[in-house]
Amino acid sequence: METSQISQPKPSGDGLARDMGAARALEPSDGELAQMPAGAPVGVRLFTIPGSHPGWTARLMLEYKGIGYKRTDLLPVVSWVALKALRFPGTTVPAIRIDGRKVQGSREISRELERIKPDPSLFPSDPDHRAAVEEAERFGDEELQHPIRQILLRSWRKDSSPLGSYLHGSKIGMPHGVAARTAGPFIALDGRANGATEGNVRRDISMLPGLLARVDDWIAEGVLGGEQLNAADFQIAPSLRLAMSLEDLRPAIENRPAGKLALRVVPNYPGRTPPVLPADWLEPLSG
Repeated sequence: METSQISQPKPSGDGLARDMGAARALEPSDGELAQMPAGAPVGVRLFTIPGSHPGWTARLMLEYKGIGYKRTDLLPVVSWVALKALRFPGTTVPAIRIDGRKVQGSREISRELERIKPDPSLFPSDPDHRAAVEEAERFGDEELQHPIRQILLRSWRKDSSPLGSYLHGSKIGMPHGVAARTAGPFIALDGRANGATEGNVRRDISMLPGLLARVDDWIAEGVLGGEQLNAADFQIAPSLRLAMSLEDLRPAIENRPAGKLALRVVPNYPGRTPPVLPADWLEPLSG
């Protein structure tokens, strides 16, 4: 359940693509190059958005598998135009191109990576254990990821000054300061597309303790956080790390098993958003 495609506002055509550098994304030649190990598939290109939690999921799985790749960083909203121009079926990240094949969505990517390079595996061999990991992976994709996205987008609507910190390490075809200063309208469009309304965000915050408890339970059961990480670890941890980049949410996460797992899997995650949400919105986190 990557970036929502429901009722997306349409960017203003060619002008938006030119203004935000989408043309560069359509013919990617730069981006991060990971070393290509012997025997790995060639021509692997990852399209993502700086700070994207499902984008980090794809990166972590590629690196876990030892699959070299080139990374193309897109900007929110512009990514809709770029991915359509690249003939991906949808407008979400992460999206990968492997020797001309196009795969979109973090769970779809985990299966494709498992197919092309089975070892090391992203899934346990025991059928019952695998079913539990797949359920946790589904939860991370369908239930955990989007509420955190909505909270983040609402926080940025209140204060967009932290945006530049989430661009650390990215190559977007323009100075990070310029991108951050001009991002307001795009954040508003992205927030509208993803339903980051006051009501939804307050509901998301009230749900967060229960979501974290599910992660803690899976850790206690050995589904998550084992000696060998799995697809569900890589799916869930980036969402928690993104949540921990919000000072409003971090105290409720970092000292519990879920937070420790997130720090283990993604020790360095770009971005920091200072406290911006009303205190009464955060009351469910203090229980």
